[in-house]
Amino acid sequence: MFNNNKILVVIPARGGSKGIPRKNIRLLNHKPLISYAINIAKSSQYVDDIVVSTDDSEIALLSEKFGASVIRRSEELSGDDVPLDPVIYDAMVKKEKQAFDEYDLVVTLQPTSPLLKSSTLDAAIEKFEDFAVDSVLSVVDDRHLSWGYDENHQRYFPNYIERKNRQYLPKDFRETGAIFITRRNFVHEDSRLGTNLDLIEVSRQESVDIDNYEDWWIAENYLQKKKVAIVVNAYDEIGTGHVYRCLSIASKLVFHDVLFLMDEQRQLGIDIVSNYNYPFKLYDGEDDLIKILREYSPNIVVNDILDTSSEYITQLKEDGYFVVNFEDLGTGTEVADVVFDALYEHDVSEKNVFTGHKYYILKDEFYFQPQKIITQKVENIMITFGGTDPNNFTEKVIDSILATSYDGRINVILGLGYDGLERLIDKYESNNSIQIYRNVSDISEFMFKADLIFTSAGRTMYEVCSLGVPTICLCQNERELTHVFANETNGFINMGLGVDVGKQQIIDQFLKLVNDYELRLEMNQKMLDVDLKDGFENIWSIIREEYRKFELERLKHENIQ
Repeated sequence: MFNNNKILVVIPARGGSKGIPRKNIRLLNHKPLISYAINIAKSSQYVDDIVVSTDDSEIALLSEKFGASVIRRSEELSGDDVPLDPVIYDAMVKKEKQAFDEYDLVVTLQPTSPLLKSSTLDAAIEKFEDFAVDSVLSVVDDRHLSWGYDENHQRYFPNYIERKNRQYLPKDFRETGAIFITRRNFVHEDSRLGTNLDLIEVSRQESVDIDNYEDWWIAENYLQKKKVAIVVNAYDEIGTGHVYRCLSIASKLVFHDVLFLMDEQRQLGIDIVSNYNYPFKLYDGEDDLIKILREYSPNIVVNDILDTSSEYITQLKEDGYFVVNFEDLGTGTEVADVVFDALYEHDVSEKNVFTGHKYYILKDEFYFQPQKIITQKVENIMITFGGTDPNNFTEKVIDSILATSYDGRINVILGLGYDGLERLIDKYESNNSIQIYRNVSDISEFMFKADLIFTSAGRTMYEVCSLGVPTICLCQNERELTHVFANETNGFINMGLGVDVGKQQIIDQFLKLVNDYELRLEMNQKMLDVDLKDGFENIWSIIREEYRKFELERLKHENIQ
């Protein structure tokens, strides 16, 4: 009841739907379509009674199971060409006879609008606080540059005065059909529309009206939408690969809401994410991170911050989040729901840990590059040691190559975190064969054009492998030594810990590869035999399955309580 107004919700649901046969009882995201409208009305703080008007026994049975009463509709009111006005009037009159009372407000709630929120329904009811309002209809702002057609003159004409971008056009409302509320005395067999109207504007999501299979698909994707918080950083010690992996993940989560959370002290990562225009928030310490997560209330928390503590992950689990970690060798792995580590090929025998190259996520640009064709002569060298290159292997390799008779092109790709850019440019600016770039946006193009690549044993090795470019690896640290993917079986020459590799060793290995066409051909074939195109799908299929178990367990726990 609202302001002493007794409120009846009528949900019209006949069995003979044509666009989608039997749609009112079909399962939408595991629940019958009719159940959504019933639950919306049940969750309202104002609705007194809910009745489903139907001609179908199965719809009637389901409606009663979900808590609505049922008015059986006559055959005359169940045809395809029967408008809603007599249907709503019939249900209202019959319900009033059962209740021995009259209602003050009659709400038509369509079962084909399952994304409507109860709060929106309540906001529409609250508009009747103004006694001058007779009817309230739900609408969506559907402004666009539209055209009409003059049948008499057989010509098209614009429905606008001035061509403008959509956001600058005047509002143009379209009825959604989801909500139609009328004062009792305006509900008749041939009309439900009062004299004085008001509108309740709904979101694009709430405006979805299921009329065909495309609408059904859209509604299901909205219902399956998750809020995903991605905790990630980039700085000199760990490089930028973590951020770029998370950006690749975010680009594929098109049906979900994503929020990046980053340490306010790690400017490198902040700059990268800012350039990609994803929403982000900054945190100052773990306590602040937990606070922001609670405010955002995500379904899933992704941590790509290397080793986590069991205390941190336990707190996330206690707050009810599904937790996904990447490259985590800390104690947090024991508590997280799933852990993925593409860089480690070893089996850790933990059910929640998935390792190996099939869980590597390529950047989008690598899906569209052709495979490398190996030529007899090496004319293009590419050098890239990640976002920071803390050991400055870049300069070490350049000097080694220049000490040979190689006279081709050398492309040097530096990351945002590389320290010493100006000094490097000054040192080699007189050498026309060396071109230095920083943080390129199309690194796959440079890789594809290269005949030979020098890099570290980080994520770049998967990218070059997907193209099949012969590669020499220098490991940046002890952790990279455990990244065993960069091995001879997969087509790499791995020289081990780079700080222990001398200049002459680099020269010898470089010349051997340049002069051995058959070896480069063999490396190319071994790389191309590795399937690296399904990483995200492999990861997401596991997350979906484990999240389903997580949700079932949560619901089971709630039912027990």
